[in-house]
Amino acid sequence: MSGPIEWFARNHIAANLLFGTIVMAGLVALPSMPQKIFPDVDIKLITISVLHLGAAPEEVEEGVCIRIEEELEGVEDVKEIRSNAVEGSCSVQVELYEDADEARALDDVKNRVDSIDTFPEETEKPIITLVTQRRSVMDIALTGPEDERALKQLGQRVRDEIAALPEVTHVELSNTRPYEISIEVSEASLRRYGLSFDQVADALRSASLDLPGGSIKADGGEVLLRTKGQAYWGPEFENLLIMSRPDGARVYLRDVAQVVDGFEDTDQKMWFDGQPTALVRVSRVGSQDILEITAALNAYVERAETTLPEGARLTVWSDNSVMLRDRLDVLITSARQGFLMVLILLTLFLRPRLSFWVSIGVPVAFMGGLFLASILGMSINAISLFGFLLVLGILVDDAVVVGEKVYTLQQEAPPTAEGMLNAAVRGTKHVSVPVIFGVLTTATTFSPLLLGPGSTGDIISVIATIVMACLAFSLIESQLVLPAHLGHQRIQSASGEVGLMLVPLIAILLLEFAWDTRSYIALALGVVSVIYAWYLTGHFERVAAGVICLQSRFSDNLERLINTRFRSVVEASIANRYFASACALAVLIASLGVLVSGRLPFSFFPPLEADGVMARLTMPLGTPARVTEQAVMHLQRSARDLADELAAKMPEHPPVTHILAAVGGHPVSSSTNGPPTINPSVAASGGHLGEVTLQLSAGQERPELKTRAVGQMWRDRVGAIPDATELVFDSSLFIIGEAINIQLAGDNLDELREVAARIRRALAEYPGVIDISDSFRSGKQELKLSTLPSGEALGLSLGSLARQVRQAFYGEEAQRIQRGRDDVRVMVRYTESERRSLAALESMRIRTPDGSEVPFATIANADLGQGFSTIRRTDARRVVNVTADVDRTVTTSNEVLALFLNGPLQQILRDYPTVTYDMAGAQQEQAETATAILPLFGLALFVIYTLLAVPLRSYSQPLIIMGVIPFALVGSVIGHLVMKSLDMMLGLSMMSAFGFIAASGVVVNSSLVLVHSVNHRRAEGTDLYHAVVEAAVSRCRPIVLTSLTTFVGLTPLMINQSVQAQFLVPMATSLAFGVLFSTVVTLLVVPSGYLVLQDLERLFAGRREESAEALPEPGSGGR
Repeated sequence: MSGPIEWFARNHIAANLLFGTIVMAGLVALPSMPQKIFPDVDIKLITISVLHLGAAPEEVEEGVCIRIEEELEGVEDVKEIRSNAVEGSCSVQVELYEDADEARALDDVKNRVDSIDTFPEETEKPIITLVTQRRSVMDIALTGPEDERALKQLGQRVRDEIAALPEVTHVELSNTRPYEISIEVSEASLRRYGLSFDQVADALRSASLDLPGGSIKADGGEVLLRTKGQAYWGPEFENLLIMSRPDGARVYLRDVAQVVDGFEDTDQKMWFDGQPTALVRVSRVGSQDILEITAALNAYVERAETTLPEGARLTVWSDNSVMLRDRLDVLITSARQGFLMVLILLTLFLRPRLSFWVSIGVPVAFMGGLFLASILGMSINAISLFGFLLVLGILVDDAVVVGEKVYTLQQEAPPTAEGMLNAAVRGTKHVSVPVIFGVLTTATTFSPLLLGPGSTGDIISVIATIVMACLAFSLIESQLVLPAHLGHQRIQSASGEVGLMLVPLIAILLLEFAWDTRSYIALALGVVSVIYAWYLTGHFERVAAGVICLQSRFSDNLERLINTRFRSVVEASIANRYFASACALAVLIASLGVLVSGRLPFSFFPPLEADGVMARLTMPLGTPARVTEQAVMHLQRSARDLADELAAKMPEHPPVTHILAAVGGHPVSSSTNGPPTINPSVAASGGHLGEVTLQLSAGQERPELKTRAVGQMWRDRVGAIPDATELVFDSSLFIIGEAINIQLAGDNLDELREVAARIRRALAEYPGVIDISDSFRSGKQELKLSTLPSGEALGLSLGSLARQVRQAFYGEEAQRIQRGRDDVRVMVRYTESERRSLAALESMRIRTPDGSEVPFATIANADLGQGFSTIRRTDARRVVNVTADVDRTVTTSNEVLALFLNGPLQQILRDYPTVTYDMAGAQQEQAETATAILPLFGLALFVIYTLLAVPLRSYSQPLIIMGVIPFALVGSVIGHLVMKSLDMMLGLSMMSAFGFIAASGVVVNSSLVLVHSVNHRRAEGTDLYHAVVEAAVSRCRPIVLTSLTTFVGLTPLMINQSVQAQFLVPMATSLAFGVLFSTVVTLLVVPSGYLVLQDLERLFAGRREESAEALPEPGSGGR
């Protein structure tokens, strides 16, 4: 007994235990793996947030952002520093390299920022955090109360009750205004009582406080001392003492000011189906299971209906578990259908008992892959399931090669148990080299996908990990378990063979009809009972014999076809080998021509349709909220009219289910459901922003009504909105980045604005370019204050002037109190009517250092101007991004940019020498991915060459085998042309390229099997010509079968038109068609290439001999 193959084959108990161990490991790991929409991805990003309330963007930039950027220069592992200066705050994003030590980088950044002591006095303490990914699970809309305070209080109650659920870790009440206590003092009141804002604020701080006073250690014990007088509510503040006059009169806050216990002065409103609403947003953190969370939330919503006040209602607005279930169902259904087709194909080509044992390798490899995935901390998600689906047809390749060889030898062996066992061992050993090295080459081609950069690389690495894990266990099963099963077969009858094959067939078919586990068991018992009764009557034996007869007839006809027609084709190809090679080369060149011609437009990551349409509105900064609200109401009315029209056309399944409208921000678009990305922008807010979202029914319920069509109908109904800066209708599930994103960098914002405007106009001339915009926004009108000589003569500084104006119109924060879970500011300021009047500034009294009061107009000047809404900076330079989308039925971003970057853009920048540009968004992701993957793919090809050269002991034969790799590209192109002609895809994408990379390793396997067979026959003494022909004929069946199993395993996914499958179809198409076309090349061109190589070797050998004969003999005197 020699080697593990023979040991396991003869010790079938050990083989079965190994088999059972792998299956049990997978079954144990499966329940512990969390289920998610997308895999968790670490975002190497540190954020720094500093509030400078009341400051304009330029003041924030100069006083905060620039100082942080300067301090962070030289921090190790920092890739890029971006900052956004907006009114009242600075946000800095520090992007780290992917291999950075996050903890060390975070400590360095904290130490650097904490050491800055030159921030303006009004800034708050910097908040520095390492970004952790929180993914939205469910949004629940609360409607009913019309009063804002009652709605928020009820929303807080719902939030707290949800937070108490053990399954929920993170929940927040979204799009409600924060509480605030505003102490509003008029100028007249200040003058009447001789007060200033500082005095009022100081009096509040002195009168409203809780202060520990230590303790008294008396003989009777220790007694704590406390001063308790903190006010928390408006009436409590009204009763605070502000001052006592010499005559004994007491002045309370209610005498001086109006106390408004309300909300911050922000412009946030939201409506759900036309009613005011508060949105409760639940997110998952870490490895939490989305299905467990949503099950608990749905149960809570049902219970809450009986406990909420009358008229209040909870409605699930966005349930991401529905999306998860839909995606999992689509992929599992495709896998089930694909495995069923693989089983049928195996049954046709192989004997039933052989096809059964070959097919068993698939679930074994899946269980092993699940076990490894669990150890690596992976989850069950759409991407990992696609990895299992992708490898489905590949897993049977090595088992087919082993099984077919074993079956052939068993037909020739003595019909004894020992003879069958020896044939199983010899057959497995005979093909072990091509099988083992074939799996290694396949795994090698997937290895570059493990190291892709960005979010795309993170997604693809999950697929590659799953594929490689499954391949490893498939190899173990085919080499150690399968020989034992094939060598110890005890089933001889036709009914036994067919019954064995019916087990997986019926198990898969019943999954199509069962609605739960109990129904599946009941159906299985029923089917087994019927078949057993049929068997007892003797009918099953006759049917089984007929099935065996049909399979044998198909197998004999196939063998006859291979030995006659195919042999003739191979002999003709070999006889005309140079012509065959030239034809193959011509096909390859033609395919490259198709790529260059643009018939298959390339998009890095085409957008996927969502089950909803979103309209994002941006008005000029400073637009009153009531004007924005009117535009949002117009969008909402148009959406409702469209919903009614579509409901009339589709009464059974109305397409529009809910409508959510918001003013003051973009709450829906700011929470993406796609793969996590590093977003260079911050979530904006303000009265100039609005958003309306149509929630649609699932795509399966409206197959004739596409989401983009709904968006276009809505866009046509809305028309133009007066004065709108931007109105974008988005129907995409998620995007990796903008299709076109040109980032301009410079120091002069006026120049950047001019360049951006010219670029927008130039892009508008290209057909198919839509939604053109830029990130530059004019700010609000500003009054820039300065002191007059008369003010300076009174000792008034610009800082004192600015502080008093800030106190009056923005406010002085007297206190910040904790009221439950709410952080409430107590602000002292002018009354609301004075804060909304320019005349109040002119009549304002400024307090001088000597205590006197002078009119503002006499000592200061206010110049009217306009600032900026947001100042974006990247690596210490101001930037403006010009973005656009493209209609992919007309053009692609690559086509547009190829023309634009080298022509119009250069002409524009020629007039602005200090302005530079770079590509961002999808183009940046595309460039980074290509830059990282291509060198790795080249290295993988060299490793494949090495893996082939070692077992073949040849430098030249690996080149023949690897010669089929370019033809995988040909197959991919043909597949995309076919799918495009059927309107199943628009063109190529980066996923198509990843599919080709995957196919490169798979197609090598068949060629390796063929060349290995040629070498084996030549080693046995067969002449070259007959060795090549016989190898091609004998290996035709397993090569065709392995290619067909890969193709049919992916076919259900390729033809699936659901939203959930569109992201994965291009990769499946490249792999399936690439393998299929390369099979033709393997069977016809590789044999020709083998002989061409021998011709070349003989040619060079002949020349060397001629050169040797031409050399003079030593000592002959030749010159």
